[in-house]
Amino acid sequence: MKNQIKKFSPLTEATFYILLSLNKPLHGYGVIKKVESITKGRLKLVSGTLYGALQKLQKHDLIIITSEDTSNKYKKIYKSTDLGKQLINYEIKRLEKMVLDAKNEVEG
Repeated sequence: MKNQIKKFSPLTEATFYILLSLNKPLHGYGVIKKVESITKGRLKLVSGTLYGALQKLQKHDLIIITSEDTSNKYKKIYKSTDLGKQLINYEIKRLEKMVLDAKNEVEG
């Protein structure tokens, strides 16, 4: 399973936060607002970036559509799969190691 996860790493910053935000079901606009909240406004997604990433994540079974709004066929609710959650945890550990390596080098 780890090799399956490693093939998606490293994630872009936008994709990392999109996948992280989908720990709970959200629609596209909800993802944009969640990412903005998590990053305290540092990262603001545009719809092209978001929907391209959502398609890619869905294609690789990292997220799924959990439901669609019956009144608006374009409003889909997305959620991370178990594989997506494993990838986020893998990326967090990878990034923590990178930060530790950098701190050790700088503080030397």
